[in-house]
Amino acid sequence: VTACPTGIAHTYMAEAALKETAEKMGVDIKVETNGSEGIKHKLTDADINRAAGVIVAADKKVAMDRFNGKKLLNRPVIDGIK
Repeated sequence: VTACPTGIAHTYMAEAALKETAEKMGVDIKVETNGSEGIKHKLTDADINRAAGVIVAADKKVAMDRFNGKKLLNRPVIDGIK
């Protein structure tokens, strides 16, 4: 999940960086974005159940209870870009 307060640049930069890194690692990834256009590519219960873990790179509130029981990395959005 990527999100920033304005949802114009960092949300989508983090999405691109996470996808690029996952591809290099040979890992499947789905990235939910919470940007200026609202939530896109929302993670379904099935997506979350299938996931080995969850990365949240966000500087705004994200519904976290849906990730209970999952390995979770929760960082500022800038860390998702790095």
